[in-house]
Amino acid sequence: MRKTLLIITLGLIATPTFAAGKHGGSHGSESEADIDRTIRFEAGDMWFDPEGLDIVSGETIRFEIANTGNLEHEFVIGDTSAQEEHRKMMLEMAGSHGESGVHGGHGGHDGHDMAEGGLGSSMPAVTIAPGETAELVWTAPENAGDLEYACNIPGHYEAGMYGDIDFQG
Repeated sequence: MRKTLLIITLGLIATPTFAAGKHGGSHGSESEADIDRTIRFEAGDMWFDPEGLDIVSGETIRFEIANTGNLEHEFVIGDTSAQEEHRKMMLEMAGSHGESGVHGGHGGHDGHDMAEGGLGSSMPAVTIAPGETAELVWTAPENAGDLEYACNIPGHYEAGMYGDIDFQG
């Protein structure tokens, strides 16, 4: 009887873990029918392609970001001040890992992932390891103001890994 209860308990604990699947950053509940379009991004070493976006307010977009470079990158959507705050936090995290600046843990950021509520934020974000592709589903807000996408890993934004999101219509 004890073995049976143990097996059931372990099964119940493990089920949500296996059901979650591979972390890809999508975190959305949108179905394929809800996605208006897919935009494919390439993240190389210190650049994004495309370098800017034209988006319609209310549009739901699936971003597929392929990291073709040799370094880990992130793809974060937010306004200028939120991006700046995130960069400062990332720099502090890098400094807390000694002089090498090497990160460990989930996504190279010791468990930090903006899409999972880092900084109490809801900035959509995903971290992409070299050679990997990640997906992020995002609905452009109405009256969003100025937004940009960026990689805020120390030095990456400064090297040019960002782009403006221009709203149309």
